[in-house]
Amino acid sequence: MTPAPIRPALIVFDLDGTLLDTHADLVESLNHTIADLGLEPVSYDDLTHLVGQGARVMIERACRLRGHPLESAAVPRLLERFVAHYAGNMPGHTEPYPGLVAAMDRLKAAGYRLAVCTNKMESLAFGLLDKLDLVGYFDAITGGDTFEYRKPDARHLTGTIDRAGGDIARTVMIGDSINDIAVAKNAAVPSIAVPFGYSDVPVSSLDPDVIIRHYDELTPELVERLLREYAEKVAV
Repeated sequence: MTPAPIRPALIVFDLDGTLLDTHADLVESLNHTIADLGLEPVSYDDLTHLVGQGARVMIERACRLRGHPLESAAVPRLLERFVAHYAGNMPGHTEPYPGLVAAMDRLKAAGYRLAVCTNKMESLAFGLLDKLDLVGYFDAITGGDTFEYRKPDARHLTGTIDRAGGDIARTVMIGDSINDIAVAKNAAVPSIAVPFGYSDVPVSSLDPDVIIRHYDELTPELVERLLREYAEKVAV
């Protein structure tokens, strides 16, 4: 019997702090938002404690950081203010991390599928990637409001895999923070961490399967070795 062909791998990326360096625009739009409340601006050093759960939570955390906890009724107006400013200024200062585009070209040339799984609102994620001419690389782009659940809930990642036409046994998750590594663990897929994003702890402490320090390291050979080693580990 002829063995079944191996399905192409699916590489799922987080967005902020993983695919794209968005920090300047996030800080700018967040400060525009909380200025409406007369609050002092936040800085890049604060960002690692604020991001990861989408704009709503980022605004709530920023206000709490500035000693102004929000009533739930106040959040929708501030969220609308943030979204309008952020969307209206895309792509702003945001850029892909060094080596990313070349890495995605390598993976696509090898037949791999690519996807984005972010807690950013889907419309903002899609709009930003579109402004940067990167949408065409991805077979699926899902955000924190695409499903009824979000990272680190495994169903956010498995839903993304389904939309991208991937195989969970041939999927790798790449991210910069705890939600990314946790969703990979929860979905039982291997993870790659990048240390140049917005984690508030060293990514090594999150116990990813692999850490890469530059996208030059993201090759088909690395992906295949990781998938093979992960499959051997879970089979023990």
